[in-house]
Amino acid sequence: MLDARALRKAFHPGTPNQRVALADVTLNLGAGDFAVVIGSNGAGKSTLLNAIAGEVRIDAGRIAIDGRDVTAQPTHRRAAAISRVFQDPGVGTAGPMTIEENLALAERRGAFNGLRLGLSTAARRRYRERLAALGLGLETRLGQKVELLSGGQRQSLALLMAVLTTPKLLLLDEHTAALDPKTADIVMRATTEAVARDRLTTLMVTHNMEHALRYGNRLVMMNEGRIVFEARNGEKAALTVEGLVSRFHLASDRMLLG
Repeated sequence: MLDARALRKAFHPGTPNQRVALADVTLNLGAGDFAVVIGSNGAGKSTLLNAIAGEVRIDAGRIAIDGRDVTAQPTHRRAAAISRVFQDPGVGTAGPMTIEENLALAERRGAFNGLRLGLSTAARRRYRERLAALGLGLETRLGQKVELLSGGQRQSLALLMAVLTTPKLLLLDEHTAALDPKTADIVMRATTEAVARDRLTTLMVTHNMEHALRYGNRLVMMNEGRIVFEARNGEKAALTVEGLVSRFHLASDRMLLG
């Protein structure tokens, strides 16, 4: 479902401030894979997601989604295939608009929009059903402006908007990092339910070691723009936080020694 090959990206090339963010990164995800990406600050995690989403133009390499080459496509051209939830709950939602208006926009992401009603009785029924599954009471507040919601409620809505039309690839960019532990658990429960229900191919960046071990069937560790360790299925299930930290230090030492 995702075929990213030999991705390279350097910021400020040819200057004293040059920084290599991606150094020949190759990552392939099959349909239904849930891969968690971890690494220190500056490892290239967010740049990888930005490159896949089209927010960052890569210097070299190829990106394909479900067999279709999207390397040269801008973000809005990839919108029909890729959904993303950001760390900031305010980024993925429109605050001055109502809950139902946000969902109506999400339902039309990547589609041709002609002249028609933006909302209908049937649409509102669908939205109530999906919101009720979150367990936050938002199904009774369709007409409320999103800017009045708490951070956790808004992030839950952003997640629902991202999966409303079953994307080919779901990108989660530290989407629980700004939430308190209780709310983060609610959002992660909603995330895993959506991923399992629709067998979504998912790429999640996190700094939370426990989340990295608990969720997904694949783990990818990055350091200095490279993938330095991968684990799948049973190998991933056998990992511990201590073992993961040891792997990171070992990979860092190897890169330091060249």
